Amino acid sequence: MESVRLLVVGAGISGLATVAFGKEDDYLVIDRDDAIGGYCKTVKESGFVWDYSGHFFHFKHPDIEAWLRARMPGQDIRTVAKKSFISFKGAWIDFPFQKNIHQLPKEDFIECLVDLYFARTPGAGGGQATESNFKEMLYARFGRGIAERFLIPYNEKLYATELSRLDKDAMGRFFPHADLTDIIRNMRTPDNATYNATFTYPRGGAIEYVNALASEVRPERIALGEALVSIDLKRRVAATTRREIKFDRLVSSAPFDKLASLCGLAYDASAFSWNKVLVFNLGFDKKGPKDVHWAYYPDPARSFYRVGFYDNIMDDDRLSLYVELGYPAGAEVDVEAAKARVLADLRAEGVITDHSLVASHTIVMDPAYVHITRKSIDEHARLSRVLRAHGVYPIGRYGGWTYCSIEDNMVEARALAADFDAG
Repeated sequence: MESVRLLVVGAGISGLATVAFGKEDDYLVIDRDDAIGGYCKTVKESGFVWDYSGHFFHFKHPDIEAWLRARMPGQDIRTVAKKSFISFKGAWIDFPFQKNIHQLPKEDFIECLVDLYFARTPGAGGGQATESNFKEMLYARFGRGIAERFLIPYNEKLYATELSRLDKDAMGRFFPHADLTDIIRNMRTPDNATYNATFTYPRGGAIEYVNALASEVRPERIALGEALVSIDLKRRVAATTRREIKFDRLVSSAPFDKLASLCGLAYDASAFSWNKVLVFNLGFDKKGPKDVHWAYYPDPARSFYRVGFYDNIMDDDRLSLYVELGYPAGAEVDVEAAKARVLADLRAEGVITDHSLVASHTIVMDPAYVHITRKSIDEHARLSRVLRAHGVYPIGRYGGWTYCSIEDNMVEARALAADFDAG
């Protein structure tokens, strides 16, 4: 039987970062896919560069960004001030919606403002609403007008689930909260800064950041096309499609419920749910809308919830899009029918006119966004204690069953590696 001190399951950002930032030299990284990168893989076709989905990097830790850039010699890395909008009744409203209701048609603006006032002002009929779930939080903090015009329909399309199932803090720091004072002040002096107000993106795609991490991992210690089959927690032995491997520590970025199953743990399967996302990467023969990096589409009549514009990030002269559609985990996805619908909806929104589609790529991300509920939080915490007691460490968006940025995955991996190095 082979043995390593550190076995890493998943050759994506989290797994590679665990090795790259650590000092452990007795390790093995396995991945069931035949290429590194996970969901940060990049596709190049007919001169277009696309990721599996829109992966733009919002660094809060300059040292991590500098570390990556030092390992990306010659790469054209753009730093971009974000321009994002919401499509509403044929016009684009600045994001975030709740801070820009003054840009709405008059009747919509008045309804949103009045509902916001009564929702947020104690003594005026509001301020007492409960917030036991995500949907109640939206109503209690923003009122019916804002909630039902954007926050609820958009997030229902994104998560493909009933929002009352989600924990009120399901999106954590990524949800753009704003109080009544912020919203009123924004009417005169716009301040639409969010966590991703500035982002970076390399011309070679998100895979360039993956490659930077991989440059610190010995190639012979990465085993691709090798899937995890089971883990014997007591013996600390992992069985793969090729062999058995004894480990001291195992770090896994696999979906948490799958990890629990592979470890033979009993758990409440109903605690873990998710959506899947169909992504179309589309390349057209000429330029489209300018001065927009991505846009949100809350209207249920539109098939997609978000569209991103690669060409405006890289200053290219042909329209290059990613288009995202959310589905329940168990839904059947008819890719060709969805593609026809997407093209029709893009025309209806004015994103394309007489454009010709010259290249395309499709990927179904499953899981895509996990559903963070009180059940999932409690069950994840309980099972994680058991796993860690046996040297197994879940990590990343799917291992942590959380909502996080790509940089967050690196930060978590670096901290875990430091703990390992400290003994």
